[in-house]
Amino acid sequence: MNFHIAVDIGASSGRIILGHIENEKLILKQVYRFRNDFFEENGLKKWNIDELIKEIFTGLSMINYQKMNNVTLGIDTWGVDYVFVNNKGKKISNPVCYRDSRADKKFQEITDKLTKEKIYAKTGIQFQKFNTIYQLSSESQNTISDVDKVLLIPDYINYVLTGKMVTEATNASTTQLVNLASEDFDEELLKAIGLKKEQFAKIVEPGTVLGTIKEKYRREYKLPKIQIVCVGSHDTASAVAGIPAFGKNWAYISSGTWSLLGTEEKFPNTTQEAFDGNYTNERGVNHSIRFLKNIMGMWIVQRIKKENFNNFSFQGMADEAEKFLPFQQFIDINDSVFLSPKNMLLTLKNYCVGTSQKVPRELGEIMMCIYSNLALYYANEIQRIQRISRKTINNLFIVGGGCNIDLLNQLTADVTGIEVIAGPSEATAAGNIITQMLETKEVSSITAGRKLIVNSLPVKRYKPATFNSDILKKYQLFLKEKGDLND
Repeated sequence: MNFHIAVDIGASSGRIILGHIENEKLILKQVYRFRNDFFEENGLKKWNIDELIKEIFTGLSMINYQKMNNVTLGIDTWGVDYVFVNNKGKKISNPVCYRDSRADKKFQEITDKLTKEKIYAKTGIQFQKFNTIYQLSSESQNTISDVDKVLLIPDYINYVLTGKMVTEATNASTTQLVNLASEDFDEELLKAIGLKKEQFAKIVEPGTVLGTIKEKYRREYKLPKIQIVCVGSHDTASAVAGIPAFGKNWAYISSGTWSLLGTEEKFPNTTQEAFDGNYTNERGVNHSIRFLKNIMGMWIVQRIKKENFNNFSFQGMADEAEKFLPFQQFIDINDSVFLSPKNMLLTLKNYCVGTSQKVPRELGEIMMCIYSNLALYYANEIQRIQRISRKTINNLFIVGGGCNIDLLNQLTADVTGIEVIAGPSEATAAGNIITQMLETKEVSSITAGRKLIVNSLPVKRYKPATFNSDILKKYQLFLKEKGDLND
C-alpha cells in the first residue's frame, strides 16, 4: 500500500499528516504537531529554520513504517521568505521573517524606480512590502556577494533532505520576480535588485520527484526510502488543490494566519481593475492560477490570544464572542498597523479611538469586533472579485483552521449573501497528498482528487440567515473614506 506524508508548516505551527487510500476513501492522520514562531536576532525578526527541520525529523521518526510498501513526502510552507546558501552548500544565516519591517523603505524605492504598473504587467503579483523582491533589495551587497543560491523556505528544506536544489513554481510566483509570460525569473527585475538569474535554482512544477531522503538521515532517524515529491509548496496552492469544489462559479478562503480569498482560473488577470484591487496571480497546482487577495486573517486573533488570553482556547474565545452583537465597530483588517505591532490588543483599541468608535473591552466584544470585520472584509472582496472576473459566485468554500469557527462562517454567509461551505480543515494536507498521488498514479487528475476528498472528508454548510446589505454598504463607505481601498 502507498502512504504519503504531508509536511505542512504555517507561520504559527507545523503538522506531519499521514495519508493513504482505503476502501476508496482518503484517510488522513495527524502524526505530529509543533509550534512555529519568529524570534529576534540582531534587531531582525527571524525563523529558526534548523529547529523546523529538526521538528520534521522528530515527526517522521514517530511513524510506524512496517506495513508501508512505498512512501512519498511533500513539503508546503508560507511564501516569500528565503534562505541564502553559499558556494559550499551551507546556510549563511537564519531566514528573516516577512513580518520584519526592513523592506519597507525598499518597497517605495523599487516601485518608484520600475513603477508598479510595469512590475504588475510583468508578474501579475499583488504589492506587499514583504514580497521577496523588496526583502532581497534590502540585503547588503556584502551579503549578496556571498550568495550562491537563494532558496525559498520549502525549497531549502527539500535541499537539506535530498541535496537537490530547485525552485517550486507555486512558491516562486509569490516572490514578485517571476515573469508571467516566460514562467521564469525576470532578468530586468533581478538586475534592479542586484541579483543574477544564476543565483536561483531552476523552477520546477508540482509533481517533480527530487529523490529519496539522504542516507545519513535515514540511518539517524531509522527511516525507510522516503521519496520526496515537489507539491504545491506554497501552502495556499496545496489548500486550493484540496478544496472539494467543481464547476466555475465558486470562490475560496484559505483561512489560517492569513486569509487568502480568491478564485481558481486558467489564465492570469492583469487588468486595470485587478491592479487597482491589488489582486495577485499566483501559480497553482496543475498549471492553474490562484487569483486572490491576501487578508490579515486569524493573525490578529492569534496574537491577542498569545498576548492576553492564552488560558482560553480559540473555540472558547469564539464562544465569548457569541454573547455580543456584531458590527459595533468598523475595522480595516488589512491595515498595516496590524501586521506586526508590539501589542495587538492595544493597537486594536487605539484604532477604534483614532476612528472615533466604541472601544471593545471584554474578551467577547474584542472577538466579535474581529470576526464581524473579517466577515465584512470578505464580503467587500467577494463583490470586488465578481466585478473583476465577470462571474457570479454561488458558493464560498472556507478551508483551513479558520473554517472551524461557526460564528465567523455564519457572519460571512450573512454579509455576503452566499452559502458558505466550511471544510475540510485539512485541505492543505489533502491537496499536498493529492499532488503526491498524481505522481504515483493513484488519482488521475486534480478533479479526481477533489472527488476523493468530497467522498472522504466532512464539510458543513451555512446558508445566509439575515443578510443586511446596509451594514456592508456602511463598511464600504468607511473604507472609501479611510482611503486604503479603491472601489
